[in-house]
Amino acid sequence: MTQTSNGHVNGETPLVKGLHHVTAIASDPQANLDFYAKTLGLRFVKKTVNFDDPGTYHLYFGDAVGHPGTVMTFFPWLGMPRGEGGIGEVGVTQFAVPEGSLDFWKHRIDTSGGRVLTEGVGFGERHVLAEDPDGLTFALAERPTDGREPWLGADINADAAVRGFNGVTLTLADKTGTAELLTGLMGYDHIGTQGRLSRYRAPHAADAGIVDIIEDPAGRHAHQGAGRVHHVAFNVDDRAAQRELRDQLTAAGFNVTPVIDRNYFWAIYFRSPGGVLFEVSTNEPGFTVDETEEELGTHLKLPPQHERIRGKIESVLPAIALS
Repeated sequence: MTQTSNGHVNGETPLVKGLHHVTAIASDPQANLDFYAKTLGLRFVKKTVNFDDPGTYHLYFGDAVGHPGTVMTFFPWLGMPRGEGGIGEVGVTQFAVPEGSLDFWKHRIDTSGGRVLTEGVGFGERHVLAEDPDGLTFALAERPTDGREPWLGADINADAAVRGFNGVTLTLADKTGTAELLTGLMGYDHIGTQGRLSRYRAPHAADAGIVDIIEDPAGRHAHQGAGRVHHVAFNVDDRAAQRELRDQLTAAGFNVTPVIDRNYFWAIYFRSPGGVLFEVSTNEPGFTVDETEEELGTHLKLPPQHERIRGKIESVLPAIALS
């Protein structure tokens, strides 16, 4: 299997299939759970821990089974100070919602712990820009053709429920290197530019295929903390595709980590030219590898290397519950 310079395998489908997940930082696990499972109505897919800091939760939210392209995840470090937005980060996480649902969402967010910032239209999509309780900026973008089945576990009807990601918006001092990465190895197309905003789309991804870049040459660098995105993950079908892409990235001069087993997917990480941490994750094995679909999110699941200290981990994690 060989990959061409435009991100295709043997001239066929590109290896990267759009977004897999977005991971951000929060300051309170219960408030985070309440907002994403209750206010936004996403399914609480997995309660586990940060594999590198097992005294901290890693919470996953998505559709019924956490399909790639629907999963928002958080490291909720209790008491974490807020970060600062700026260049070198994912500045906006975009969720897709049905056409005509923005009035519903504006009222729901403003009365449920979030804050609506602005409304607008970009590349033909109406959207609302808002913040979660930690100040994480997200957009709800209307997509009339999104055919994904929403999770309906909260009091939100199908005519308004979140479908998953629309995409992400990167804030960069200079888009050149990241744009070349996207349109080269990662197989994205440049859709257009409106002022400082450029849009790229994975033509082979039915959904969650957008990467927008805002250029801010005079901007300050972002600082990590609560309310900031830690990394964005792109999806590939399997480990073979991941190995092939890793080889191509390494040959292109990127410093890519070895493959890391994250229980629910295998992951590699590298820093993009604009400074954003990129991950490439496999679609396999998925979140039902250690819980049934009905049980998802109901148990504290630990990686094998931490099972021996489960008692200690449970003693330091704050109790959280989805009521």
